[in-house]
Amino acid sequence: MTKKEHWENVFSTKKETEVSWYQVNPKTSIDFVIKTKIAKNAKIIDIGGGDSYLIDSLLELGFTNLYLLDISATAIERIKKRLGEKATNVNFIVSDVLDFKPDMTFDFWHDRASFHFLIDKNQIDKYAELVASAVAKNGNLVLGTFSENGPKKCSGLDIKQYNEASLNIVFNSNFDLIESITEDHITPFETVQNFLFCNFRKR
Repeated sequence: MTKKEHWENVFSTKKETEVSWYQVNPKTSIDFVIKTKIAKNAKIIDIGGGDSYLIDSLLELGFTNLYLLDISATAIERIKKRLGEKATNVNFIVSDVLDFKPDMTFDFWHDRASFHFLIDKNQIDKYAELVASAVAKNGNLVLGTFSENGPKKCSGLDIKQYNEASLNIVFNSNFDLIESITEDHITPFETVQNFLFCNFRKR
């Protein structure tokens, strides 16, 4: 099964409340957006967001220049259906992030529970090169990954765990680390996943 087939199968066979990353209130991610004090028309992209509620929250806060990228067309269709008419205010992109070739730069790049699926060094380096070119100067890169105290697998796939130092090494050629926090995410199955969130600023 290819990576795309895997994720299409996940979103075709599981309800939103049946996936471990389900979060009705993405408070931590929203807090990072609010802290940056970016303009309501700033370009914000959510990478691998699937049908998460981050976009809903950003729309409610009045942000108007939103992008959502996911490898799964099924996930994109699910969030479009949920948003209804509001979906016209979001730019949806069906793509593997490593195949993404944006023709613009973003003021805020958000990735929760997607980057850590890249376990090969070449993939990680390619992602780092992508954000270096796709995030605007003084723009923010917010990554949420499993910490060293978090799971070693997700959705049946291996992931790469990080601590603050190891995540900083990946991006410090072009970004400065502004803040890092860890938090426990309680899944719908009442298991605990420890996340590391890091906020970087593009030099």
